Amino acid sequence: MKRNATAVWKGSLKEGKGVLTTQSKTLENTQYSFHSRFEEGVGTNPEELVAAAHSGCFTMQLSAYITEAGFDIESIETKCVINLVEGTITESKLTVSAKIAGISDAVFQELVTKAEHNCPISKLFNTAISTSAALV
Repeated sequence: MKRNATAVWKGSLKEGKGVLTTQSKTLENTQYSFHSRFEEGVGTNPEELVAAAHSGCFTMQLSAYITEAGFDIESIETKCVINLVEGTITESKLTVSAKIAGISDAVFQELVTKAEHNCPISKLFNTAISTSAALV
């Protein structure tokens, strides 16, 4: 399986603008810029997209492990915060809230850790990845 996205940038770093298009067209000519990345401009930015990718991938992996363990999932919500410091992503922090019938906190935390280490996006990172998880 291969997926792709395309970035087109025009102009200098600070004054220029770009658009992103994904293979699925979920993003199609979606704008991004220096302002949307480092200030409060309109559009997306690479770190926001990485956060979306990591939270989505992790949540699917966790779902697989919980299902394999024999539990029924009502919902899993994962927020990912990407920390960019001086041009380097230094951390991906996952915060998980889940409703799962009959699971103990110990088993849940074990599966969260397993998903943190094994989702494909976690494996891609060369950075610290942390997870905070709660059953609700």
